[in-house]
Amino acid sequence: MQDLAMGQKLVITNNIRVKETYSEQFAVLFLDVSYLAVLIAVRDHVHEGFRLLTHPLAGSMKPNQTPYRSIMLEKAAGLDYRSVELIESCILTAEKFQRNRPTPDWNEKCLQDFRTVDLSFLKHAERVAVWAL
Repeated sequence: MQDLAMGQKLVITNNIRVKETYSEQFAVLFLDVSYLAVLIAVRDHVHEGFRLLTHPLAGSMKPNQTPYRSIMLEKAAGLDYRSVELIESCILTAEKFQRNRPTPDWNEKCLQDFRTVDLSFLKHAERVAVWAL
């Protein structure tokens, strides 16, 4: 992925529908990984100078209910400590949920529904600009 200038947006996702919808509008990093691995990739980008624009655990589903997560960030001037604290906390929460009850092996119909829900969360966040983190 090319280097982004300060203020440019990046979406990190494991949802192919998000990649297809937003790849013309934003830089999109599509990863074929788990929900937790998306959070870890986001954390790595936060440590490299990105700031969270959407909450990593946004929405009404617990981290062990859905396999998909899409998170919007923007290139910042430096390390955003609030983003660091938030993503680290979200990783711990997701790990706890996975330990207590792992994500089920959903059938394709359910997976399609989860991709749609994840996409809708990002569409809403885009409409309201950025979430107050």
